[in-house]
Amino acid sequence: MQTRKHHTHIPEGSTPLKEKFINYIMKRGKKSIARRIFKEVMEEMQKKGVNNPEQTFEKAIENVKPSMEIRPKRIGGAVYQIPMEVTPSRRVMLSFRWILEAARKSKGGRVAVRIAKELMDAASETGTAIRRKEDTHKMAAANKAFAHFARY
Repeated sequence: MQTRKHHTHIPEGSTPLKEKFINYIMKRGKKSIARRIFKEVMEEMQKKGVNNPEQTFEKAIENVKPSMEIRPKRIGGAVYQIPMEVTPSRRVMLSFRWILEAARKSKGGRVAVRIAKELMDAASETGTAIRRKEDTHKMAAANKAFAHFARY
């Protein structure tokens, strides 16, 4: 008996990273709309003078990825905030989430314009998503004293 392999269709000129980002943009399973928004984001970045939007997109994701985060852990009736290393897949997930959250919260213009702005900010190491990463790192550094609990 032959087993079927699960194939996901990746359109021409797309990468797994872009596809994943499109999935994060998507709401209520409407992928065609999410794709259109992503295309608009790329066009918007081009309009704003970015000559390589794909590269800017990848740089933005790379810049927002956190290396450490804090996780609450209960030890003997007290809850400690324990700094932990972030797994690679979670890094990507958090950076997508933070960029889109920042873009959705910001005011002014269509969502594609706001996402483009947030990506451009992140690529130049400014913006809300970058601040979120820095805050996460600061909290992890501040709770370094509890790092020895991480192995429990």
